[in-house]
Amino acid sequence: MAAFRDRFAIVGIGRTKVGHLPNYSARLLQAEAARLAIEDAGLKPQDIDGAVNVKGEGGGGPSGGWTDAFPRVLGLPANVYFHVGRGGASAVLGLATAVKFLELGICKYMVIAFGSDGLTRHRQGGGQEETGRPGLWGAPLGDLAAVSHHSFFASRHMHEYGTTSRQLGAISVSERRWACGNPDAYMYGRPITIEDHQNSPYVAYPYHLLDICLVSDGGSAFVLTTAERAKDCAQRPVYTMGLGYGDVMAKLWWDKANYTQLAVAPAKATAFKEAGIELKDVDVAQLYDCFTSEVLFQLEDYGWCPKGEGGHFVEAWNIAPGGTIPVNTGGGLIASHHHGDFTGFLEAVTQLRGEGGARQVKDAEIAMVTGHGGEVIRPGMCSHHACLLLRRG
Repeated sequence: MAAFRDRFAIVGIGRTKVGHLPNYSARLLQAEAARLAIEDAGLKPQDIDGAVNVKGEGGGGPSGGWTDAFPRVLGLPANVYFHVGRGGASAVLGLATAVKFLELGICKYMVIAFGSDGLTRHRQGGGQEETGRPGLWGAPLGDLAAVSHHSFFASRHMHEYGTTSRQLGAISVSERRWACGNPDAYMYGRPITIEDHQNSPYVAYPYHLLDICLVSDGGSAFVLTTAERAKDCAQRPVYTMGLGYGDVMAKLWWDKANYTQLAVAPAKATAFKEAGIELKDVDVAQLYDCFTSEVLFQLEDYGWCPKGEGGHFVEAWNIAPGGTIPVNTGGGLIASHHHGDFTGFLEAVTQLRGEGGARQVKDAEIAMVTGHGGEVIRPGMCSHHACLLLRRG
């Protein structure tokens, strides 16, 4: 019955430097990440006959087009070039797109790539892309950035369940501990405490600065092929197990339950059924973390703890190194870099290949990657949710 499980494999990953890279365009960073992924797979550019351009920006979805495509920059003989993007679930959406081209025999090797010059644009004063778009009634009322229309979801959770700012701080501290084991993380070597979190300035109540993800320049990419072809590649393959999606459009938006949960239920049900596993089988979880409360919501909604008890769960350091469920082991969006769900996706592959170094989770066999975003209504939070399950080869 499995149409997805064990049929496809990630055979190469690539990521550029991250941080502030003012001398590189987003397209160049994307192309370089794709080149690195192809090289990592032991393939040559002429082997790549399909490409997916992932351009999901935080919040609303895909940004405007570029004047050229990364396969042309690299000289790839791609028979297929496709564009996808919807907020922070775009790496998984790119994988789902590539799967269909592989399944139909249209392509043999697909490269899925993302590039961003977001930090450079922000520093140049061009970061507030959402404010000028029509139909966003919140802008005149101060809804000028993602933090403003995400913050009241955290407030609602605090109101309903007694969650505290210090408990959200435990998520930030936990992820920073993981980042301190990742030399490629932007916050490597810079541990923080709960007091550091509490003393950081408020940006939009209840979010402190250290509740918020980074903005990063850089590129990320991976190569996907069939399980059969993966045997001929240089790297140990990482196989697909299950894939699921959900969207809050399925419910009435004014239902207050939407303010304390994500569209996890349908995504989880489909992904875990296809994979044939249970939550207890997951060894490492890369949970999308544009803000600390999103991690809290997912820990509850997936079932690592009951609804409303996420605050106690994280303040007991369950997601930190040495905890019961390793979460965002590279530092996540909060402490490593923000490439949407590519951040967690590439970290999951790294863990399953046993290449995590000081942060490696022992005997990691199954990893979960989530992504969300792509609001369809303002103010709103993370309308779309994706769940991907992977296993080591």
